[in-house]
Amino acid sequence: MKIVKLDINYLSPPPAIKYCKKCGKKAEHICSELFRVNAQRKYLDIWLIYKCSDCDSTWNMTIYSRVNPKSISPEILDGFHNNNGELVRKYAMDTVLIRRNGAEVGLPKYEILGPAIDFTIPVELHIKSPYPSQLKVSALLREILNLSKDALEQMMVSETIRSTGGLDLKKSKMQTEVIVNIDN
Repeated sequence: MKIVKLDINYLSPPPAIKYCKKCGKKAEHICSELFRVNAQRKYLDIWLIYKCSDCDSTWNMTIYSRVNPKSISPEILDGFHNNNGELVRKYAMDTVLIRRNGAEVGLPKYEILGPAIDFTIPVELHIKSPYPSQLKVSALLREILNLSKDALEQMMVSETIRSTGGLDLKKSKMQTEVIVNIDN
C-alpha cells in the first residue's frame, strides 16, 4: 500500500459570522490580524480585531478579559503588542474561541498541497492540517479525488474508501490529521 501525504494550507483564517449592528444583519467578519491590548489598572483585556466584510465596522473577539499581566509570559505579551503573525493565526483559527465569543465559524480559504493520487493501486492517504477546522472531510476527499457526492458515497458504502481511525467520513470535520485507506 502506497502512502500519500497531503497538507492543507490555510490561505486565510475562517470568518466569524455574527450580527453586525451597522448592517442590521448577520455578516462575515474577517480577521484584521491585529490585536487590541487595553490596560485597566492592574489588569489587561486582549482582543483580536475583526472587520465586517460588508461595512468595515469592527468587532473585538475577546481573548483575555481582566487578566493579570504577570499571568502571561513576557514573550506572548510582546506578541500581542506587536501583532505577531503566529499568535494571530493561533487565535484566529481557534474555532472554540470564536464560538465562545458568540459567533458562528465560516469556512477558511485553503489549498491542498501534495502529489496526485494513483487509483490503480491501494493508497493510504494522510491529510494533515496545522489547525482543526470546519472543513468537512467528505468535501476534502471529493476535491482531492475529483469525485461527485454520489460517487464518494458509493465508495464509502462499499468500503473502497474508509477511515483508519473509525471516523464517520460523511460527518467528520478536519482535525490535525485524518488517515484514509483507498482500495481499487
